[in-house]
Amino acid sequence: MTKDYVAAIDQGTTSSRCIVFDSGGTIVSVAQREHRQIFPRPGWVEHDAEEIWECVQFVVREALASGGLDASRLAAVGITNQRETTVVWDRATGRPVHHAIVWQDTRTDEQLRRFDAAFGEENFRARTGLPLAPYFAGSKLAWLLEHVDGLRERADAGEVLFGTMDSWLIHKLTGRHLTDVTNASRTLLMNLRTLDWDDEILAATGIPRAMLPEIRSSAEVYGTAHSGPLAGVPVASALGDQQAALFGQTCFAPGEAKCTYGTGSFLLLNTGTEPVVSGHGLLTTVGYRIGDAPAVYALEGAIAVTGALIQWLRDNLGIIRAAAEVEDLARTVPDNGGCYLVPAFSGLFAPHWRADARGVLVGLTGFVNRGHLARAALEATAWQTREVVDAMNADSGTPLTTLRVDGGMTANDLLMQFLADVLAVPVVRPTVAETTCLGAAYAAGLAVGFWPDTDTLRANWTADAHWTPEMNADEVARGLTQWRKAVDRTLDWV
Repeated sequence: MTKDYVAAIDQGTTSSRCIVFDSGGTIVSVAQREHRQIFPRPGWVEHDAEEIWECVQFVVREALASGGLDASRLAAVGITNQRETTVVWDRATGRPVHHAIVWQDTRTDEQLRRFDAAFGEENFRARTGLPLAPYFAGSKLAWLLEHVDGLRERADAGEVLFGTMDSWLIHKLTGRHLTDVTNASRTLLMNLRTLDWDDEILAATGIPRAMLPEIRSSAEVYGTAHSGPLAGVPVASALGDQQAALFGQTCFAPGEAKCTYGTGSFLLLNTGTEPVVSGHGLLTTVGYRIGDAPAVYALEGAIAVTGALIQWLRDNLGIIRAAAEVEDLARTVPDNGGCYLVPAFSGLFAPHWRADARGVLVGLTGFVNRGHLARAALEATAWQTREVVDAMNADSGTPLTTLRVDGGMTANDLLMQFLADVLAVPVVRPTVAETTCLGAAYAAGLAVGFWPDTDTLRANWTADAHWTPEMNADEVARGLTQWRKAVDRTLDWV
């Protein structure tokens, strides 16, 4: 039977999806299922990895069924995943030893202070491209080793395995303990230049190498799924979700950039085969690696809260009933009425990296109503993007000329127009907006020869919509000044 399709599993922060693509990069079928968000204490966020595995199996079955397909029609399956979320499981039984600690979790201040004392933040940044922040997996793993009874001894004995969500899924599918360079680059433990775990960092953090997965490229056959709905299908790619979106947006040349607007937002700029160390609060990360080719690096600006702010308006304040209503509500007013909303709910990510920050709503007067709050919430996403782009321009030395966008929030025309206005560059949305899954599918397809090369993938990319700047530059400058004043008010709360 001909193998006409490639599947991608997207294991995200709030749900898991499976999308099947044809050779033109067109979506054939989709299935999605949410999983629980577990909040044991303020600032703590956990997931049940076994529940996630059940969801993944469910969505794979659903996607194949809705497309009228079975596994024999798939050339390969790729994986993309929420990054930094940390799982430790028993090598023999495959059972997690604790809930997964999610990337948003902020419990690891003590571990980070110890990392700093043992090796120094600048040394971490020089080796890994990352600051010492709770965001990354290394301090989450250290917390588990210290707080789960007997875990350190079991880790030293090689009885337990660590991984981010890609490793967990690869292990469940194939029985192998692997990760790719993009996910490994988010742990605080991988040396960006050697693309291997750094022994000095492991010694400083007290993390046993025996529990770490083997680091592989982003596009190669890791093994074959041994059971379930994907039995017999090559598992042939893994990329962290934001790197997968960079790949799906076909940003294969240095200077090309994309921003994904989801729960948080992540702007990645391809910097080529040499890592660029940021001097302006950005992360240096691995963008992707295809087979034995050199790794391609990226600068990344990570924004913690964008889409999650709209959910907060809906779930916590109740001023909208569905996320899609925020645009209509924001359009009931011509501007933000002088109010600014900075969603530093768990600190500020790039370019500030201030864990002590907390959210603020400023500029309130008796004039401000629900419409102004909705508009301020949308504008917060654009202003946070502007801060990241300014940092990126300063680091790269080449000003951004166009921004490719994807993710759920790009359906909001008001936001996209305001984004083009404050960035003063065109904003372009592709026809296939599911670029995270598409990137994982592209990488898996390349690994098995389903697509011959990246030029073929580029030919698949088409624009669906674009927005050009319309706002007066002086008006943008005034708004940016007010936004920066609002950000200053978030600092030193904790």
